[in-house]
Amino acid sequence: MTLTSLLVQPFADYGFMRSALVATFALALGSAPIGTLLVLRRMSLVGDAMAHALLPGAALGFLIAGFSLAAMSIGGFIAALSVALAAGFVTRATAQREDASFAAFYLIALALGVLLVSTHGSSVDLMHMLFGTILAVDDVALFLMAGVASASLLALAVMYRPLVVECLDPGFLQNVGGSGPLIHMLFLVLTVANLVAGFQALGTLMAVGLMMLPATAARFWASEVWSLMLAATLIAMVSGFVGLLLSFHAEWPSGPAIVLVAGLIYLISIAAGYRDGLLWQYLQRSKHRIA
Repeated sequence: MTLTSLLVQPFADYGFMRSALVATFALALGSAPIGTLLVLRRMSLVGDAMAHALLPGAALGFLIAGFSLAAMSIGGFIAALSVALAAGFVTRATAQREDASFAAFYLIALALGVLLVSTHGSSVDLMHMLFGTILAVDDVALFLMAGVASASLLALAVMYRPLVVECLDPGFLQNVGGSGPLIHMLFLVLTVANLVAGFQALGTLMAVGLMMLPATAARFWASEVWSLMLAATLIAMVSGFVGLLLSFHAEWPSGPAIVLVAGLIYLISIAAGYRDGLLWQYLQRSKHRIA
């Protein structure tokens, strides 16, 4: 078997593989930069909570209109944003930390979503929502992912400076007259929108994987915010490409394969990344001992 048949032929011969590849690239372009900012804001687990919070809204959309992209997307967006707003309100009104509030609300939302799908659908419906079907994305779903990615990149370009400042020093942004709460809210909207787009392909359990794993891996290869975003995007694209090839040749489920490849790149980054990777730290210590 030649290298071309391994790497190129699946996408050349099968339209569903090409559609899945375009979907993963679109998700990478929108989700990876958002994931980078979540890591910088120390909100990595918040992204996971918001992904799970999509489920009850998507389930309601499914109950109303079946597997309607519009109904499930709108329902998921409203549900996840409601959880984010509720958690933010509890954080401001009480002494509870934001991560604890998100954890509580996402568990409630996840349980409610599973209950709705389990009682009004089938096990196949539940698996579809939890793990997605990236090999079955249609043109409408691709347009949604491309639209969300384009809007996210445009919004990040417009809000880049205040977003970075709000991530690193929200007090400074407030002192210079910046609208920290508004920037934070717009950022949450972008996060939810990208999770909704990812949900169509990877499901609620896998969508956050392509957002967070490349972002955490990028930290071992880059230092500036823009380079972290670029590295995370490239890692997400490579994860999508290799994961789809594995799912095709090894007959693995595509969503988990993509996320597992991203996880493998993360582990490799921990071991060999030239910014504080374990191997790099060992070589530096050895160099100092010799000196």
